[in-house]
Amino acid sequence: MKITVCVLFVVLLTACKSAPNTTLYQQLNGHEGIERLTDSFINQIGNDDKILAYFRDANVAHFRNGFINHLCALTDGPCEYTGDSMVAIHTGMNITEADFNRVVDLLISAMEEQNISHTIQNKILAKMAPLRPEIIRI
Repeated sequence: MKITVCVLFVVLLTACKSAPNTTLYQQLNGHEGIERLTDSFINQIGNDDKILAYFRDANVAHFRNGFINHLCALTDGPCEYTGDSMVAIHTGMNITEADFNRVVDLLISAMEEQNISHTIQNKILAKMAPLRPEIIRI
């Protein structure tokens, strides 16, 4: 009996260990999940007067498609981001550190709204964090 339990335990550990890793993209439920997250994020922006001012002249459909594509690529999905660089997009917008942090808060709220676990939220934010100096360009 003890040997059977030990063998079963080893088999289960091996199965867990050899299970293929899922990408962050897959953990977000792929393209559909990224679209839902993006739509929640856009709604969060639309309800924040201070941040909405940065987007007043933006083409929402263009922003939505670009953000979906960018997030897909950042999360190891099957997309290749071919849009403008973060520097090109944000130069001249005079984004303050406080407003940048507020946008991060809005993204976190959108992820909460979509019931994305804190572990996955942290992974997404870690992928986006290196872009910070390309966005705050005062």
